[in-house]
Amino acid sequence: MNIKLTITALSMLSFSIVKAQQVNVARAFASAAKQTGVLIKNVDSARKIKPNLVSPRTVENGQFKMVVSKDWTSGFFPAELWYFYQYTKDKKWLELAKKYTEDIKKEQFNKGTHDLGFMIYCPFGNGYRLTNDPAYKAVIIQAAKSLSTRFNATAGVIKSWDHNGDKWKYPVIIDNMMNLELLFEATKLTGDSSFYKIALKHANTTMKNHFRPDFSSYHVIDYDTLTGNVRQKLTAQGYANESAWARGQAWALYGYTMCYRETKNKAYLVQADGVAGFILNSKITPADGIPYWDYNDPKIPDVSRDASAASITASALYELAKYSPANSKKYKAAADKILYSLSTKYTSKPGENHGFILEHSTGHRPAKSEIDVPINYADYYYLEALLRSKK
Repeated sequence: MNIKLTITALSMLSFSIVKAQQVNVARAFASAAKQTGVLIKNVDSARKIKPNLVSPRTVENGQFKMVVSKDWTSGFFPAELWYFYQYTKDKKWLELAKKYTEDIKKEQFNKGTHDLGFMIYCPFGNGYRLTNDPAYKAVIIQAAKSLSTRFNATAGVIKSWDHNGDKWKYPVIIDNMMNLELLFEATKLTGDSSFYKIALKHANTTMKNHFRPDFSSYHVIDYDTLTGNVRQKLTAQGYANESAWARGQAWALYGYTMCYRETKNKAYLVQADGVAGFILNSKITPADGIPYWDYNDPKIPDVSRDASAASITASALYELAKYSPANSKKYKAAADKILYSLSTKYTSKPGENHGFILEHSTGHRPAKSEIDVPINYADYYYLEALLRSKK
């Protein structure tokens, strides 16, 4: 009888823990909306002084930092506004989303970046999904054409960076998986399969070369475009070449989950499950589910966390839970835990941080840049995770 009581008590305890980690989505969205109201005022003030600055990126050393449209993070702010419109159906958010999305439009012709998925697809993709505006459709298609020019058939990948030619010849970063969604969408919108085929090739080549046996990912793979061979395996933003940079693992999880959604190719589901296993089985990550900026930094626990990696991971896990029945409960519980932590312990105090929603992200620690700060993509994937948690 005592054993039964103990089991009952334990099961009640575990239930209460799970229950405690159910995020109050309405409350989280309401406070995020208030913060974003503050952010919009700061954006508009900054733009009066420098009109070419279009999007808020971060707060560093107390300074509010805006970026021009060609910055890789420029699309996240208008994309957040589309999520507020999706959640509230309030026309106020629709008008704001339209207004700030327009500022990124010219980047559809930008062939100098692999980040057009972030820059264009986040705002224009969400905009098109929610309004069916044909003007948005045209921008998405043109952006996919621009991105496709960076594909090298011999190496089988889309080039990430044009800078630092002294370090690498043809660098491809794990982040690039996120930009494939733009290509998949362009094929759906046009019927032109060339975009889809490029996305497929990039995903397959990355799956072959970017991962270690434990499903952790390298950050940068450098290719030889004459032979297609790998020249070197490196990091740029992680602790070391062989370390697991937290946001990189999150990009990998999200990227292969999305690839499975778009193709139903089981290999991508296996890959996503493998990456999820690496992330969730980590003994390094603290109990609240918010990872340190790199899984292998020897100074852990005395280093910064990365709320952006956590947001991306939570959003990806909610989606992956739909495709992976055997792991569905585990993924959803892990996502709930992360989201509960973010919404209760990682949000800015009302009116602080110039209106950014989340604190404690790490952008580029090796460059001593954006360490333990709010960052716009953390906020974007946080809102996306909140929306996905409801489904």
